[in-house]
Amino acid sequence: MNDGTPLAERLRPQKLDDLVGQEHLAGNGSILRRAIESGKIPSMILWGPPGTGKTTIAHIIANTLKVHSFHLSAISAGVKEVREIIQQAQKMNGAILFIDEIHRFNKGQQDALLGAVEKGIITLIGATTENPSFEVNSALLSRCQVYVLKPLSEDELIKLLHHAIANDEWLKTKKIVLKETEALLTISGGDARKLLNLLELVVDALSNQNQIIITDSGVMQIAQQRIALYDKSGEQHYDIISAFIKSMRGSDPNGAIYWLARMIEGGEDVKFIARRMVIFASEDISNANANALLLANASFEAVNKIGYPEARIILAQCAVYLASSAKSNASYLAIEEALEIVQKEGDLPVPLHIRNAPTGLMKRMGYGKNYKYAHSYEGNFIEQEFLPEKISGTTFYEPGKNAREEEIRKHLRNLWKNKYNY
Repeated sequence: MNDGTPLAERLRPQKLDDLVGQEHLAGNGSILRRAIESGKIPSMILWGPPGTGKTTIAHIIANTLKVHSFHLSAISAGVKEVREIIQQAQKMNGAILFIDEIHRFNKGQQDALLGAVEKGIITLIGATTENPSFEVNSALLSRCQVYVLKPLSEDELIKLLHHAIANDEWLKTKKIVLKETEALLTISGGDARKLLNLLELVVDALSNQNQIIITDSGVMQIAQQRIALYDKSGEQHYDIISAFIKSMRGSDPNGAIYWLARMIEGGEDVKFIARRMVIFASEDISNANANALLLANASFEAVNKIGYPEARIILAQCAVYLASSAKSNASYLAIEEALEIVQKEGDLPVPLHIRNAPTGLMKRMGYGKNYKYAHSYEGNFIEQEFLPEKISGTTFYEPGKNAREEEIRKHLRNLWKNKYNY
C-alpha cells in the first residue's frame, strides 16, 4: 500500500475548512469555530457516532491554537498517566489533554482530572460514543461543554471517497473508477475512518489491475476475505452489537450467546452490553413480558458492581432470557407515531377539562371543569376525552399479538367500546 499509515490518518484534515460534515459545529459562525478563532476554548466532551470527526476536531484545535497537547486512550491509560500529564502541563502553563473513549474511564480516573480542569491546568477534550450524562460523572461534566456530532450523510461520505481518490499520493498513482458505492457505505456503517480504510483495502486487493473498477460485488468479496470479524480496539464494535441485538430480536438464544461471547472475548465494555439489553427489553419485548425490563435493569446494576470475569454469567442469563421471551414492539411504535403527530401538528391545546387549575382565575376560565375522577366510578373507569380535539380518537398503541398484550387488548376494548379501535 504505502508506508503503513492508514488512509484515514494520511487524509486527516488539519483545519476546520477541510472538515467534512459537522457544519453546525465547524461551519462559518458556528459556536465551536468562534471559540477556536477567539483562541480560547472551554473543556469539552465531543459526543457522536464513530468516525464522525471527534479525534479530528481535537487535532484541529491543537494545531490551530498551537498549544501543547497530549493524547490518551481511556482503554489503556489510567490515573498514573493522567497525573503525569497534569504535572507536565503545570510546567508548560497549560495544555490540551485529549482522551479518546472517555466513557471507559471509571470514577476514580475521572476524579483525577477534576482539579486540573477546574484550575485551567489542562483543557480537557473528551471523545465518546456514549451519552456523557450516563458515563461522565456530574462534577466533571459540569465543567465541560458538550458538543454533539451528527452522523455523516451519504453525500458527505461519497464526497470523502472522491476526495481521497483525487488527493492521496498513493491512490493518485492508480487508475480508479468509483462505479458503485453502496457496499462501501453499508459495510463502513457511516464511519468515515472505516470507509477510507476499506477503500484502501479494496484498491490494494485490486492493485495488479491496470484499471481498478470499484463495484459493490467486488467490495463485498474483498471485505469478506480481509476484514477482521472483531477488533479489540473497537473497530467492529457496532457490527457485533447489531448481530447480538438482532439475534435476541429473532428469538435465537444461541446466536445471542455466540455474539455475546465475541464481545466479551473482544474486551467490550460490560456496561455497554448491559445498557443495550435494557433498551432491547423495552423496545423489543415491552409489555409482552414486563419482567424483561426488570431483569435487564437488575443485570445492568449487577454487572456494574461485579465486573469481569463473573459478569459474563449475568450477561449470559439476561441475554438468554431476553432472546427466549415473547416479543412486542408495540410501545416503541406507539411513541414513534405520537412523536410524528406532535412534529406534524405542533402544540395542540390541552382540553380544558384535564388542565390543571391551581388558581381561582383558572377555575373561572373553565380549567378542570367537568373532569371525571376515574376512581369515583365503577371499575375505576369513566369514558372521557384525553386527546386534543384535532386528533381525537387516534389510536397510537396497538397491542401486540402475544398472550399478555391480547389480555391488554381485550381489557382496553371492553373499556373504550365507543372511542378507540381495539
